[in-house]
Amino acid sequence: MPKGLTFLPALAFAALMALPALAEGPGADTVVARVNGQEIRLGHVIIARASLPQQYQQLPPEVLYDAILEQLIQQSALEQAHGDEIPNGVKLSLENERRSLLAAEEIEKIMATAAGEDDLRAAYEAQYGAAYDEREFNASHILVETEEEAQAIKAELDGGADFAALAKEKSTGPSGPNGGELGWFEKGMMVPEFETAVMTLEPGQVSDPVQTQFGWHVVKLNESRQKEAPDFDSVRDDLAGELRQKAVSERVDALVAAAEVERPEVEGLEPTMIHNLDLLRN
Repeated sequence: MPKGLTFLPALAFAALMALPALAEGPGADTVVARVNGQEIRLGHVIIARASLPQQYQQLPPEVLYDAILEQLIQQSALEQAHGDEIPNGVKLSLENERRSLLAAEEIEKIMATAAGEDDLRAAYEAQYGAAYDEREFNASHILVETEEEAQAIKAELDGGADFAALAKEKSTGPSGPNGGELGWFEKGMMVPEFETAVMTLEPGQVSDPVQTQFGWHVVKLNESRQKEAPDFDSVRDDLAGELRQKAVSERVDALVAAAEVERPEVEGLEPTMIHNLDLLRN
């Protein structure tokens, strides 16, 4: 077992809080130990277990329960021995943790209503409905080191030279032996300059020399086709994630915009001071 239990990550805590309460029997407020009258509840054990590294969470519950409870008892005894004075670093940590947990709880509430079935269907229709117009491209290219070489190749092609034959003879790219063929690809799969050149071409058309980080290309668009829209179920989770993220972002932006936020100028404040743990002892 680790020597000290870490704080439960905020989202994990919020997820635990969203679980339905037990209908009967022991609950989160059930007292499972007392140390000089200070209560340790089942909920403390549950949260402590959820904060453990994954490898420890795989241990049998009967092992984890006793180990965690014993650790909480030890921590309670140590806490009481420390006295009532709370060090500044601990106080600040507790304030940060409280802020983080309550913010996560609010995020969970926002997300819970952000991706209903109607919302998902509307988002699918907006992205993949009648207006969906994503294309796939099949292109070939000849890659050389200099613009002069690329211009000379373009001139040969304009004069009737065979593209595949020139690619096999002169291209320095790995597709050269295959006549420069790159196969099918979609938007976002090629470097921007190459992609832009491809999208300006009609099937069978050859581009002027195009420079990318790899060198100079002469590009030929062999064919393009309409990309088939994915079915609803295959993108459902992605759409839900996007809707939830959008809802949270919009809510946070609105709350911050409506809040009275002050950032006072502090003389002598330097960003490097975030590394200075000695300041917590003041």
